[in-house]
Amino acid sequence: MVQEFNKVGVVGLGTMGAGIVEVFARAGFAVTGVEIDDAAVERGRAHITGSLGRARDKGKISQEEHDTILGRIALTTDRERLADADFAVEAVPERLEIKRDVFTDLDRICPPGTILATNTSSLSVTEIAALTDRPSLVVGLHFFNPAPVMKLVEVVTTPTTDAQTAAVAEEVAKRIGKTPVCVGDRAGFAANALLVPYINDAVAAYERRLASREEIDAAMTGAAGLPMGPLTLADLVGLDVCLAVMDVLWEEFRTPRYAAAPLLRRMVAAGLLGRKTGRGFYAYGDQREGEAGRAEEPPQGPIAAELRGGGLGFGLADLLLAPHMDDALRMVGDGYATAVDVDTAMRFGCGYPKGPVELAEERGAADVDRVLRAAADAGLASYAPSPLTAKAARESGRT
Repeated sequence: MVQEFNKVGVVGLGTMGAGIVEVFARAGFAVTGVEIDDAAVERGRAHITGSLGRARDKGKISQEEHDTILGRIALTTDRERLADADFAVEAVPERLEIKRDVFTDLDRICPPGTILATNTSSLSVTEIAALTDRPSLVVGLHFFNPAPVMKLVEVVTTPTTDAQTAAVAEEVAKRIGKTPVCVGDRAGFAANALLVPYINDAVAAYERRLASREEIDAAMTGAAGLPMGPLTLADLVGLDVCLAVMDVLWEEFRTPRYAAAPLLRRMVAAGLLGRKTGRGFYAYGDQREGEAGRAEEPPQGPIAAELRGGGLGFGLADLLLAPHMDDALRMVGDGYATAVDVDTAMRFGCGYPKGPVELAEERGAADVDRVLRAAADAGLASYAPSPLTAKAARESGRT
């Protein structure tokens, strides 16, 4: 069935949508990208041509391949041009009223058998599917930024998604060179439900003045070999995006684990969103000049001193890494995803050299359990070990 696919529609040509257009065109599909007006179309075109131009200049594709890929792409403001699309992907901003407009149109315009996919990272795919008369043909296809580079695609199914729809979406993901992880429709899916609470923990640690921003970032890149620290990553993702995901997780689960750090909410309210606004936890672009060469002084409070000196029985990397590993084990224990899927999601979607379940296995569940309980006793955390962590710790005979 997948081999018969040729024409793909993409609605939304922002950074993510333009990257999705490029990914499908590189894989040999004829792609029609749609935006709201001519200016947005040209911005999308600039994203695509810039990305392909950089790939050509770096020798990753030839001039001939560059021209062939561009030849497969048509950009327009007319959604009616998707009337012959075999597969359609929505990549518009994360607001349900915007997506409602898009899916109502796609449902009307596209042929009855066309699968409609949403790239949402925080909204309910089930609610989006309910906007159409074809809920069995609606699926989440969550790409990661930058789409041409990141290998993960989360294929998200709803209670109404047909099994064949899910299978086709998974095969499409493979055909465009991605590694699919198939999960059900739940807040945050797999990757964001693990990544963003970890970022939130780092924000909370910074807000409590347990360590400087540089110490927090260095602890995680050093302890887990992550490509960047959590506060740098928050700036890259966008603090508004992090807050939106935390709020969605809170609405679904209503546990302290998913309460956004107050500092995160205040920074978003102040417009300090990270790289895209020039300032978040760090400064960028023109605003960087005022912070050139300046690193924060290490916090001097008693808890910070104990943490730095090892008086609490665990270090800063432990404080951030243990709940992150525990979240992964909770996800596996809940039956939402397998250990392999969890680690695959974090490796291919977030650049982890090792997934959190693998890290937990190396560390030992008993030690993860010990750190979590010690942190709670010290008043630094409000969560208890997950049932799977606690069970593994008991079975180890060390607790």
